[in-house]
Amino acid sequence: MKYYVIAGEASGDLHAANLMKAIQQKDERAQFRVWGGNRMKAAGGELVKHYRDLAFMGFAEVIKNLPAILKNFSSCKKDIVTYKPDVLILVDYPGFNLRIAEFAKKSGLRVVYYISPQIWAWKQSRVKKIKKYVDKMIVILPFEQEFYHRKGLEVDFVGHPQLDALAEEKTTPKKEFFEKNLLEDRPIIALLPGSRKQEVAKTLSVMLEVMPYFDEYQFVVAGVNTITSKFYRGIIGERPAHVLIGKTHDLLHYSEAALVTSGTATLETALIGVPEVVCYKGSKLSFMIARRVVKVKYASLVNLILNREVVKELIQHDLTKENLVKGLNNILRNTSDRKRLKTDYAELRKKLGEEGASERAANLIVDFLAPPHPPRIKGE
Repeated sequence: MKYYVIAGEASGDLHAANLMKAIQQKDERAQFRVWGGNRMKAAGGELVKHYRDLAFMGFAEVIKNLPAILKNFSSCKKDIVTYKPDVLILVDYPGFNLRIAEFAKKSGLRVVYYISPQIWAWKQSRVKKIKKYVDKMIVILPFEQEFYHRKGLEVDFVGHPQLDALAEEKTTPKKEFFEKNLLEDRPIIALLPGSRKQEVAKTLSVMLEVMPYFDEYQFVVAGVNTITSKFYRGIIGERPAHVLIGKTHDLLHYSEAALVTSGTATLETALIGVPEVVCYKGSKLSFMIARRVVKVKYASLVNLILNREVVKELIQHDLTKENLVKGLNNILRNTSDRKRLKTDYAELRKKLGEEGASERAANLIVDFLAPPHPPRIKGE
């Protein structure tokens, strides 16, 4: 089978790569052409476009980069027609992927969506597009199945693939990790400011303001491969903070606490077991629009899944030095808070299901494509 897979950010690249590996175990002749990242390429995908060229965040940023976005749509459609895949697999990234789903479905392709767009948070009207243009929806959050059921759409819940990713990782021994990365022999507070330059620029400078209040700790910024160390250093300035690129999970394993930009990283941090404060700050325009349309109580996946405030969230105007210091104090020095978080994190892991999400998703997709063969692109 020929698979065309599209993921638009780092987490999607990770989970799509694991899905591709699982599909290869079921379909020895699987061929992949992908929009994604280095992990998808390493998993055997022919990389067409890297997600770093697709990452536009927020309403204002999308408008500013509209010509590039439209060019990407056109290029993707043409490439799909040329490749003639048996199926299109879309991984999250709804602004782009739902439009491609419409094109693909109208062209006669089968469309699978793995990792649902967060339409339960905003733009619930997108359910109509999913009903119309997606043949199979595979979800990874426990409350999503019930959400879609209420909307009249049956979906498959497979559990969260982050459990698989963490289980497969080998943590670097502590002594080796500290020595190799020139870290001091002091406890660590990890700073995870996001995966896009816009959000890093907004949140990292505020996170760094707490450093004078926690002299006994060393601060380490978890950088991503798509942003240069020079960019991070430009924000850090003369402050004695380290930057480690592409070593987030090792860093978290040896951290006492973390300040984390809202997104998938909040869930990863919780699953590793690190007490965290969730941070987010966007442009004024993006926040004003989001405040009007977002329909959920919480910004972090941890709180959404457990349906209560497990981790402290500091969003937009609440993201201040004073609030960060208070939040860090609670999770570092309050024994009862740390004990409560440990219990809550165990409940979170239980709700997300057992390991094996990627394999279960692959089984669903391969079975879905089994004979009788699905239609190919019209005119083939």
